[in-house]
Amino acid sequence: MAALPPLRETIAAHGLDARKRLGQHFLLDLNLTRRIARAAGALGEGTTIEVGPGPGGLTRALLLEGARRVVAIELDPRAIAALRDLEHAAAGRLDLVQADALGLDIAALGAPPRRIVANLPYNVSTPLLVHWLHHIADVEQMVLMFQKEVADRLSAPPRSRDYGRLSVLAQHVCAVHRLFDISPSAFVPPPKVTSSVVRLVPRPAALRLPELAPLERVTAAAFGQRRKMLRGALAGVFADPAATLGNLGLAPTARAEELSPAEFVRLAQAL
Repeated sequence: MAALPPLRETIAAHGLDARKRLGQHFLLDLNLTRRIARAAGALGEGTTIEVGPGPGGLTRALLLEGARRVVAIELDPRAIAALRDLEHAAAGRLDLVQADALGLDIAALGAPPRRIVANLPYNVSTPLLVHWLHHIADVEQMVLMFQKEVADRLSAPPRSRDYGRLSVLAQHVCAVHRLFDISPSAFVPPPKVTSSVVRLVPRPAALRLPELAPLERVTAAAFGQRRKMLRGALAGVFADPAATLGNLGLAPTARAEELSPAEFVRLAQAL
């Protein structure tokens, strides 16, 4: 790959100051970005999808680690302009897409195997993840950076403080692996929180619900009133929640945080 100016020069040249409304915090340390890229394994086949590349710190790392093709999706037109030099230097291995990632069909972005590797904008990280969980058949794996509190929720076990709806959805669809944390000082500008890198590997299709909507419905009701017993929290979902729970071998007096993802799946199947 052709020589490129330092990322700080790219940011200055294009007036690419990080904007709070876009959830932007740029990671410029190439040692860290290459560590994230390596966490996705071999990149030499298929398509690597990055969301929110900003000035291109992780994008550069993906290309240096041998990505055959990177599709970088960016909403901010300033960043698209800043990435043009990198696109040229990548000699056909980088495609830039100016769009909202929530509105894109992952399968249409490139040939499989597809992997998503991204330092996600904080303000849209959870909606993006839930969107991808709905379309997980199109993805081989995801290596994503979140605020640490979101990573805590993704990996939380039942009966823990952080266990909730997102825990159930993510753990049903994927095996969730916490990889490492990144200090706020590594970013420009530094966020107020620590970040965490997480790998999510889809479970076999036979072990997943064909549609996530029923699981979303029961978890939204259960955790939306998590202090209530399930027989009360699920009153708007089942005509007779106590009977449904009892038929499934679940205690009507249990609360949401006591049920495992597998038990929530049984409730979803009962719909």
